Amino acid sequence: MNIELRLKPLSPKIGAEIPFPSYATAGAAGMDLRACIDTPITIRPLERVKVPTGFAIALPGPEYVALIFARSGLGNNYGVTLPNCVGVIDSDYRGEVIVGLTNLSDADYTIQPGDRVAQLAVMPVVQARVTVTDALDETERGAGGFGSTGKN
Repeated sequence: MNIELRLKPLSPKIGAEIPFPSYATAGAAGMDLRACIDTPITIRPLERVKVPTGFAIALPGPEYVALIFARSGLGNNYGVTLPNCVGVIDSDYRGEVIVGLTNLSDADYTIQPGDRVAQLAVMPVVQARVTVTDALDETERGAGGFGSTGKN
């Protein structure tokens, strides 16, 4: 499925020094987001920072959402990930795309200008109609929660 994602540069660096968000491969689900910063940012252990990307977006309509995910290399190799797990950009937001990062390791991590810091995936949205009820359908699982379906 192809949709148009309109992007408004907010910094003269975007498209010049710092590439526009792009898919690294033909099979990539998320576009790489880069740090639009003038000087390096060092994230100390357990510290949270907000990293600007230098652009704003417009999704085609309320049937889409843009989701920001951690880059697996940053998370697995360095412990740098998103403090809220997934960033949500609603279809009516027009401000700068900002990436929240946290350092879960015990060592400082430095982000350089232009570094890839996260991924942006555009996905369809289903808005549910809430119906209040006194009873829910019975299932085999029932109310079994965390770990109730087994370890493997």
